[in-house]
Amino acid sequence: MKGLLIKDFKLMMMQKNFFAMIVVIAVVMTVFTDDIAFPLGFLTFVVSMFTLSTISYDEFDNGNAFLFSLPVSRSGYVVEKYCLALLLGGGAWIFATVLAMGAVIIRKIMPAGDLVVIALFILPVMLMMQAVMLPIQLKFGGEKGRIALIGASGLAVGLAAIIVKGAETVLHIDLVKGFAHLQTVSVRVLILSVAAVAVVLLLASMKISIAVVKKKEF
Repeated sequence: MKGLLIKDFKLMMMQKNFFAMIVVIAVVMTVFTDDIAFPLGFLTFVVSMFTLSTISYDEFDNGNAFLFSLPVSRSGYVVEKYCLALLLGGGAWIFATVLAMGAVIIRKIMPAGDLVVIALFILPVMLMMQAVMLPIQLKFGGEKGRIALIGASGLAVGLAAIIVKGAETVLHIDLVKGFAHLQTVSVRVLILSVAAVAVVLLLASMKISIAVVKKKEF
């Protein structure tokens, strides 16, 4: 697995200019805007998606056929991609959170506690995104994978809108306002619940991805 990680990090060095541009954009937004949550999520999500580009590189010019002729198991390959996603997303999340906390302390945009809550929500959401995107990318590849991801994203947004609207129409419950007025204890419970769901989804996603890659012909 160490060799695969080194390979992927070297592949990503080919995109270092793009990566640097993303970091600069996030820093500028954090310094000059009052919406600290956006650059925090932006940097975390975009950097974590670099994992998908390494999968595309592996598929290029029938590279997977060569890769699996080496002493690399298919399950080990999948586990490495999930580890890479966690390293990239987690590292970006830590960097973005520290950066945002510095901006909050210096510029006094919001209470530091509010930023911590936002950051703790963004992390499991990033894990859920990876849980959805990685199996799709491994199953369909680069071009078809992008189409499938767009479809899955649209479906998720549509379902969320239906749930919010349905709760408001049928049950007369405003989920958005209800979330905004949650007590501190409720927020903690919600964060822990979302984190637990994210971990379960990620583990289930890994099993699905292993099954996909094992059945795939290269």
